[in-house]
Amino acid sequence: MPRIIRLPDTLATWPYPRRINPFYAALKIESSAWLESFNAFSLKAQKAFNRCDFNLLASLAYPTAPRHHLRTGMDLMNLFFVFDEYTDQGTAEDVRDLADIVMNALHYPAMPRPRGENIVGEIMRQFWERAKMTATPSAAHRFVETFALYTNSVVEQALDREHSVIRTVDAYLSIRRDTIGAKPSFALLEFDMNLPTDVIEHPTMVSLINTTIDLLILGNDLCSYNVEQARGDDGHNIITVVMVQFKLDLDAVLDWISQFHDSLVAQFLMHARDIPSWGPVLDPQVGLYIDGLGNWVRANDCWSFESERYFGKAGLKIQKHRCLTLLDKI
Repeated sequence: MPRIIRLPDTLATWPYPRRINPFYAALKIESSAWLESFNAFSLKAQKAFNRCDFNLLASLAYPTAPRHHLRTGMDLMNLFFVFDEYTDQGTAEDVRDLADIVMNALHYPAMPRPRGENIVGEIMRQFWERAKMTATPSAAHRFVETFALYTNSVVEQALDREHSVIRTVDAYLSIRRDTIGAKPSFALLEFDMNLPTDVIEHPTMVSLINTTIDLLILGNDLCSYNVEQARGDDGHNIITVVMVQFKLDLDAVLDWISQFHDSLVAQFLMHARDIPSWGPVLDPQVGLYIDGLGNWVRANDCWSFESERYFGKAGLKIQKHRCLTLLDKI
């Protein structure tokens, strides 16, 4: 008999509503054509990739971004998931090589890529050559810095996969805060801002950012778990981590995650309220940045159900009734 599980309705009281950028439809065509021009996937794999609609994720995540910044967001989401697909099953050595290629292209976007190199290098080069032209210096610096954290963490994840390591909750969240790619994505929120380092690295702001990322982690892992457990690739998922560490069954784990998520929501609202003032020039920018963080949580949740990434064509129904059938192991 099929096993039915019920996803907790984690964002039932989240104060940020769903919004979408009005440039979504037009720029989706542009960004998709750009990505497909690299022939990074087989025809079948490209069609599966397109059904995920990472352009929708960007349009939900940056609902008020001007046209050029939304295009940057779309290209980044597509780049993330190309890199993810290329590194998802590779050895740590292979992933390290690919991470080095991507970071070299990020540091030297004006230099042609070597002949025969993995195509992800050229995708990154073109992305950053265009994107950095519309970013403030502080945001560009933050993007490069956090993208390095992201690529290094993906290498660590590959090492864990090679050695079948299941981390503790704390250790898992520590690495997952980088593998999820949220920090470079948040840098795009400030592409037209001038937020000093002491603002972004203020202890309350750091806590707010980390809480936001943890909310994204829980939301993403809840939605991705079913397909990951079916193919035996759920070692890097909070459900498996909690199950192993606390020796809980799946229903108990879902209850644990629901309660943890509620505590994170309370933390987010508290930190957002306690952000200090930096004066009349920076405060409006900080306010927009915080709104961007809160919106990202809603955007990630909506995209998870509206795209076909995790639930196929049943996403909107599952979003409403929260029940899904546990897939058989492949």
